Amino acid sequence: MNVEYTARKYDLNPTIRKEVETGINKIRKILGDRFETKVTLAVEKRRHKAEIAIDPPHGPIVGLAETADMMSAVSEALEHLHKQALKYKTKWLSKKRKAVKKFDGQLLERNLEATLGPAETTSVSVLVHKFPSVARTTEVHLVQARDSVALRPMTLEEAIKEAHFRDKDVFVFRDPKGSLMVLHRTRDGKMELIEAP
Repeated sequence: MNVEYTARKYDLNPTIRKEVETGINKIRKILGDRFETKVTLAVEKRRHKAEIAIDPPHGPIVGLAETADMMSAVSEALEHLHKQALKYKTKWLSKKRKAVKKFDGQLLERNLEATLGPAETTSVSVLVHKFPSVARTTEVHLVQARDSVALRPMTLEEAIKEAHFRDKDVFVFRDPKGSLMVLHRTRDGKMELIEAP
């Protein structure tokens, strides 16, 4: 059993350790052995605080108590932790779990045999996806946009900044060498550079 103790302004004695370990053993019978335990005992202005935390696979459970003496604080914290562990266990047991069925081609064949009979063979045409034979074209709209063209040569970084600043999806510019370049923003927000010959 792995229990980590932390005591603040309190001397840990064997009776408290034994009380904690027996309470944790009861909780282990409910939840199993797959959790770590941290016990924090503290004394502040004549108040004795006990915090017992366990971390099972689906989230931590914490029992807190504050009383006049440490033994009763530990027993109250263990009682609270026991109630929380029972609630945790019943929550996971009460959830309806469905078995995930993986696709099996043989299962489909067996179902077809059951409906059609084992001796009959039937071909079934299945249309998976059909592309249009002729791409439809829409009417072309021409729009003159003077703010999508740079008047002076600029570097690629300057052109990207300018396209973002002007909020344009297409931006035409010349690089310092005089080559014609086109910046195009794709649907996913990335910028593509097209070099004109």
